[in-house]
Formats: sequence, structure tokens, C-alpha cells
Amino acid sequence: MASSRLIQMVAETTMHRDRDELDVAVARLLFDFSGALRVALYRVIDDGGRLRAQRRVALNACGTEEGSQAHLPPAELVALDQSPAWAECVLLQDVVHLAEGVGGSVRTIFPLHDEHSVLGLLEIDCVDGLRGRETGFISGLLKIVRNHIALLDYGERDTLTGLLNRKTFESTFGKLLTQCGRGGAAASGCWLGVVDIDHFKSVNDLHGHLFGDEVLLLVSRLKRESFRGTDRLFRFGGEEFVIVLDAASADGAGAAFERLRAAVAGYRFPQIGRVTISLGFTQVQPGDSPAAAIERADAALYFAKHHGRNQVQQQERLIADGLLVTKALNAEVELF
Repeated sequence: MASSRLIQMVAETTMHRDRDELDVAVARLLFDFSGALRVALYRVIDDGGRLRAQRRVALNACGTEEGSQAHLPPAELVALDQSPAWAECVLLQDVVHLAEGVGGSVRTIFPLHDEHSVLGLLEIDCVDGLRGRETGFISGLLKIVRNHIALLDYGERDTLTGLLNRKTFESTFGKLLTQCGRGGAAASGCWLGVVDIDHFKSVNDLHGHLFGDEVLLLVSRLKRESFRGTDRLFRFGGEEFVIVLDAASADGAGAAFERLRAAVAGYRFPQIGRVTISLGFTQVQPGDSPAAAIERADAALYFAKHHGRNQVQQQERLIADGLLVTKALNAEVELF
């Protein structure tokens, strides 16, 4: 492949601002460059401390794509410790060569990592394996991709907590429905929770904003530990957070949110002591707008804040129990 064409392809690849589109573009570039029998790109996700590989795209010599595993629950993904080659690649953060690719080819596994951890894995199957020059080029390209992802993260994430920001939530809400509930009627498996730290203003007033920021950081860390790598965690600003997750039922979603509430209530915050959160959640409906889903979850949060705090409430259940009434015409909420 001519160097000028290769440079043009790299430039076109890094024009993508959507992570899913970027994954596909990287896989296609490397498929064309290497003449591979198969190229597969995985993201590494943290499933409660156990790392798993989530296939985002795979291309083969027949020109077909293997399906993305973005919709699968973490338990159905292969853990890195179940694959000696993946485990070695992650441990060494270096390229691994295996004589076990498709059709008797040689498989080369590349880590996609930042300064702290492995973000993804790339598998390339070639008949005779990759030459040293090709391996060097691909490793260099992955460094460019890593830097590009870092820039994307800078614009998509909250600078204090590292969680996704409100702008990202609003711009990706439709995709969240597709990934979480697979779209259409199946979006009933998608749940949205709004979290508020109880009496957070008092924390800032009594202890100062430095300790307030520490509380925000620690609560964010507890969120990461309480939810799966496929769940989406956002900070909207101040002490308000939003969580989008996939669950088969209201009880399942409620249990996940309750796990976070209990984790925060049971944590000893330095200099502060005990901190609690209130959480309201709702079932995301097909065709929902971000504002509509947030408004319903906010109604449940409002109920929780005015009935003792430190609790999880579901909007639909409050309505069914006659504790909350939504006026359909103007979406006003009345509490009883």
C-alpha cells in the first residue's frame, strides 16, 4: 500500500468522533493494510473487578462482519483470565504472537492501553503472520488511536470525576437506548436513575469546597465499583448524577441502584463521616427524549428527598401505589 494512501486512511480514521464508528474505521484500516483473514477489535470492561473482552467489531476475509457484543451482559463475555494469550498481552502490555488464528493462520494480539491500564485488544490473523515492519506500524497506529481517544474523553467527560458529562448524555441518548435495550419495544430493559447527594450544600458550607470535591470523587469511585462496565455513569453538575443501565425488570434495576445507596451509606468519608444519597429511577420508554426520561426520574428523586432521604424510589411504582400523580398534559407532579 502506497505511503500517501496509508497516511490518508489514517487521517480519515481519526476524523471520527463517535467511539463505535472509530472502532469500525480502525478495524477496516488494519484489515486493508495487513491483508488479514480476520481482524477483531475488543474493548476491555471491568465487571466488578474482573476484566472481560467485549467484541466491538470483527471483519473476515469473506467481507462480512461479526456482530458487536455491546448489548450482551458482562457475565456472557469472556474474561481475560480465561484466555492465556489475552492475559499475557494485558500483563505485559505487549504484542503476543500465536499459531492459532483462523484457517491455520498466525494470530497477533495487540494491547490498546493508556498510561494506567489496557483499554482494548486487537487480534489480526494472517496466513504467515505479520512481519516486524507491519507490527511496528500497527503498534504506532494504536498509539495514535489511543491519543485520539484521550482527546475524545476530554470533551466527553467531567473534569473532576472522570465520569461522562451532561453534553455526552444528551448527544448519545438515542444510542444508549439501542445499546441498552436494543431499541424499539425492547427498550423496556433500559432504566435511568438520577442521584443526588443528600445535604451536599452543608458539606461545602461546613468543611469547604475542597472536601466537597473529595466527596464527589469518592462517590464517583463507589459508582464505578457498584455498576458494570457496560452501565453508563454521568455527572450532570454539582451533586447530581445520572446512571443508565440495562436490567430485565424493575426489581433488578432497583437492586442495582440500592447497591449503590448502601455502598455510599456504609462508607466512612474522611473528615466528613457519613454521607448518604437519594435516588429516583424510571423505565426508559421507546421514543423517550432525554428531558422526558430525566423528568420522570426527577419526580421519584423529589419524593425520596421529601420522605426521609437516603432511599431509592421508582417513579412507576410510586404512581401505581397512588403516592405520585403525573398530569399528562403538562408533566406536573403532585405528591401525596
